[in-house]
Amino acid sequence: EAFDRGRDFAAWVGLVPRQYSTGGRTVLGRISKRGSRYLRMLFVQAAKIIMMRPHRWPDFSFGEWLARASERMHRNKAAVALANKLARMAWSILRHKTAFDAPRDEVAIGV
Repeated sequence: EAFDRGRDFAAWVGLVPRQYSTGGRTVLGRISKRGSRYLRMLFVQAAKIIMMRPHRWPDFSFGEWLARASERMHRNKAAVALANKLARMAWSILRHKTAFDAPRDEVAIGV
């Protein structure tokens, strides 16, 4: 309840890029590294573990996004982007008091 949006929570953890804006031009820099260092480390480690197993990516709701991101980004940058996504998902689960069930299609299940 302390955060209105998932981005606010991710910013508090320190997983959003620092933003520099001038004259209608926005430049995104490094992650801000504010907030809880330990919690940020846990989210990044979880992301790196997920990235180590590309054969499991289709099982997750963000699998297609992760496959595209890993092609165009360095693995560490993609891991931080995934950690940001995981933090926002965690905020949503806690805020709306719902269970996390990644949608699976019939092919991934083997039906």
